[in-house]
Amino acid sequence: MTPLPSGVLEHIVDSHCHPTDAPSISAASMQQLQITVCAMSTHSKDQSLVRELAQTYPSKIIPCFGHHPWFSHFITTNAGVAKHEHYHRLFQPTEELYPAFEDLLPHLPEPVLLDDILVDLRSNFASCSSPPMLGEVGIDAIFKVPYDYHATPRRISPFMIPLEHQLTVLEAQIDIAVEFGASVSFHSVKCPQATLELFDRLKRKHEENWNNIRFDIHSCSMSPETLVQLQRKHANVWMSVSTTINGRSRNLRPLIAACAVDKLLIESDYDAIEQSTPKCLEILDIVAEVKGWHIETDWDDGDENGAVHRLEANWKVFSATQTRTTE
Repeated sequence: MTPLPSGVLEHIVDSHCHPTDAPSISAASMQQLQITVCAMSTHSKDQSLVRELAQTYPSKIIPCFGHHPWFSHFITTNAGVAKHEHYHRLFQPTEELYPAFEDLLPHLPEPVLLDDILVDLRSNFASCSSPPMLGEVGIDAIFKVPYDYHATPRRISPFMIPLEHQLTVLEAQIDIAVEFGASVSFHSVKCPQATLELFDRLKRKHEENWNNIRFDIHSCSMSPETLVQLQRKHANVWMSVSTTINGRSRNLRPLIAACAVDKLLIESDYDAIEQSTPKCLEILDIVAEVKGWHIETDWDDGDENGAVHRLEANWKVFSATQTRTTE
């Protein structure tokens, strides 16, 4: 891993991490942070944590508000629906799986109305002095609901969140991103075709405003061929990679090689803020190796072809707030 001076580190952006998930976050750990990080929220309980972190450290934290597909079953589109009815309608347990459903139900919260989620999301966006992002949001075709997400070891139920429900929650959030011209940190796991169809549908729906927002397929697990297809069809699609997730994949280097040079970002996808910098430096080394870029050791040498210069330029375009076109 390449050690870098503070003058270079301060230009690195961790485009996706979860610092409010880690109990180790503290004033001391934030004081030591030399890079900028995009702090993701994932469910109702951590939106305020991300907002407060960004308010306390505005030069280091880019707040990202949104509801992760893994927690989308907590959200209902039906006002006044009872807890049992909501989850029963969502999971549709067979007679064989009904005991598992009854076992899972006490671990699940009362459902929150999607309209209330959107009011809170819009409020968080409007309250930020600097442009926030929408994240982490997306779709996931393989996730099974755990009985207790925070338990160790985690016991997994047989139930999956219907993709149709995930898409309903997701599209409503993306509509607000379009409204604010906000960039999006996007989770897409084992559903490349559904992602392609979603982006095509959103482009038709939002027309000229579609290109006012930009998507980062974070810790991208698509095939290189799918990524190329997606970036050719949609000029507003970026990709970020991490050693935390992508380091396990044989596709990592082919994926980096396939990605458009001006649509590539890096991330840690980590929770402990102390690991954000080293994890970003790990993936920076790999990106630089694959792309044939050198890594700067002096920011003031004026070399804009260095890896950190290139990635910072990519980030600036990705994160720029766009103006919505009104009729």
